[in-house]
Amino acid sequence: MWHPVTPEERTRRAPAIRRRNVTDPLVEVLEERAAEDLGDAPRGDIVDAIEEMVSHPEYPCLGARSVFRRAAATMVVLDALDDTSSGGSLDQLVAALGSYAHEVDQEGDLVSFVACFRGPVPAHESDFERLLWKALQHLHERDAEPWAEGVAADPENPHFAFSVAGTAFFVVGLHPNASRVARRAPLPTLVFNLHDQFERMRADGRYERMRDTIRRRDTELQGSVNPMVSDHGETSEARQYAGRAVPTGWTPPFEPDPESVTGEGAR
Repeated sequence: MWHPVTPEERTRRAPAIRRRNVTDPLVEVLEERAAEDLGDAPRGDIVDAIEEMVSHPEYPCLGARSVFRRAAATMVVLDALDDTSSGGSLDQLVAALGSYAHEVDQEGDLVSFVACFRGPVPAHESDFERLLWKALQHLHERDAEPWAEGVAADPENPHFAFSVAGTAFFVVGLHPNASRVARRAPLPTLVFNLHDQFERMRADGRYERMRDTIRRRDTELQGSVNPMVSDHGETSEARQYAGRAVPTGWTPPFEPDPESVTGEGAR
């Protein structure tokens, strides 16, 4: 069984986090976590902070809540989201994500792969967007397997989905300075959700009900509708990855390698 890849623990250690009461507003919990020096905290404290966010009663994503409640999230803690060095954080991530793609039960219940980075913490949403897409470009360039079948590699295609190890993923980026409360993780975080699990939910009629409930809860939490939400096949899901409200005509800064794109994935 594969074990998550994590960097060596740093010598400087932050005190263990103090969990807030579940009756405290989620936005206050997240503000407190963002103010802490979790970048130098032990791995367990970072994992606890993510679990605290997702398990909060106000957190809108029912899928994520189900995954964490069932201990079905595979989590890794890495050093730097911008580390493209040989053997560095992003190389560790592509190795871990590839192993996960081959070993996870893709026909089972909802699961997620969660990668938390100790830094850098972006000051603005546009900064995080650049970090996210540079990271995804690096993962793609280090990926030796063809693009996943059944989804497009062109990030402007309405049927686009990110691919690693021949497996399609929907990517959710989170960071402390996100405009949407539900995206305000205490550290830069990338969540990789298996694309096929959403397709199975559509097929058995569960997807629309859960989607509508999540959007209603998110609107109640934020006070406004998320302008970026759409269903796969309507617009490219790449527009949603970083969480920033991008304008019409925005082009995802991602270039798939033509040699890695075969079959249905090339459409």
